[in-house]
Parts: sequence; structure tokens; C-alpha cells
Amino acid sequence: MALIPSKMFSCPIQIRMSDLDPYNHVNNGSQCNYFDMGRSRYFEHVFQAKIDWLTFKYVLVHVDLDFRHPVLFHDPIVCESRVLEIGNSSFKMEQCLKDAETGEVKTLCHAVVVYFNRETNQSERIPDADREKMMHAD
Repeated sequence: MALIPSKMFSCPIQIRMSDLDPYNHVNNGSQCNYFDMGRSRYFEHVFQAKIDWLTFKYVLVHVDLDFRHPVLFHDPIVCESRVLEIGNSSFKMEQCLKDAETGEVKTLCHAVVVYFNRETNQSERIPDADREKMMHAD
């Protein structure tokens, strides 16, 4: 895997009432959805196109979350995403849910994403054009 010195891509997150748990914190499952949204927006930014989920070849295969501080309903949250390392058929991403005003990291996420052939159900080498876009994302 090659290390990527990329900047964080940031997108705002809208917290909904249905995201709250009985403690009035944003539920852990909802936070997983926020990271999915952050990854989706990151891909659209890097590849400069809307994602067609019927043909998109990148698949999340691992996710690891550290819940550091509760996310509350009125917190101004952003999801920041970047690629840390890129290999032949997979790459590692770092993401965080952060308070947009204070910079406090609420939840940290590390994920592994694989370039996947839906017809053969196997991973494939990441295309060089995609690799270049991820390596030089701003």
C-alpha cells in the first residue's frame, strides 16, 4: 500500500429526529449512515460524477468506529473523508464526524474499500485513472 498525503474532503451532515437514541444522542447506526454519505460525497467529488449504484465498483468491506464524544441533535456536524493508503485492489480511508464550529472529533472511522467486479464476485485492480484521482484529490 502506498501512503497518500491527501487533504480531508468535508461535507455537512443533517441530523434528523429519527437519528436520536433514548439518551438523545445520535444513534451509532445513524452515524454509520453519515459515514456512508461522506464516502459517497467523497467519491462524487473525486470522480466528478454522480454515483450510479447499479454500476459503481467500489464496495465497503471493513469499518472500524471509535465513538469519542456524543453527537447531539443541534451539533453542527461535518463528515470529513480522505484516502490514507492505496493498494492494488483496495484502499484505506479515514473519516471523522466533527463539530464544524469547535473542530472536536466526535467519531473516528477507518474503512477499507475494494474495487469489485459484480459479475465475477471478485476484487480487481483499481484502474490507474481512479488511482490518480484519489492520489491527487484536493
